[in-house]
Amino acid sequence: MTRLRWIAVTYAIILIFVAVIGHIPGTVDDQGRIFGIFRLTIYNDVLHLSSAVWAGIAAWWSHRASKTFLQYFGTLYLVDGLMGLITGSGYLDLGIINSGWVDLPIMFKILANTPHITLGGLALLAAALLEQKRP
Repeated sequence: MTRLRWIAVTYAIILIFVAVIGHIPGTVDDQGRIFGIFRLTIYNDVLHLSSAVWAGIAAWWSHRASKTFLQYFGTLYLVDGLMGLITGSGYLDLGIINSGWVDLPIMFKILANTPHITLGGLALLAAALLEQKRP
């Protein structure tokens, strides 16, 4: 299995973890926020689980499918995180439609959007830099 396929598997595991963490006792505060920042809804869970399934299928299918997953996923999540950093709302969770521009403290915006920026950016970086090595 190539490095890109292993990276896609890793993304599947991370995204499954993100979907279930809010359902583990003790991980959510009294306002329903994970780490006091993220309020994950069933919509977010479905989005993360769908992305995990996409990553898993891509990893199982081929190197090329994994690369394609990393390129598209990376673009979607990176742009969502950057949009959230600028506007306070992303588009993947329909926040920009439901809430519009939200005036939040910059540190909160950074903390809330770092996961998508990081996951998206690393996915794009991996897709761009790692190629299949032929025996």
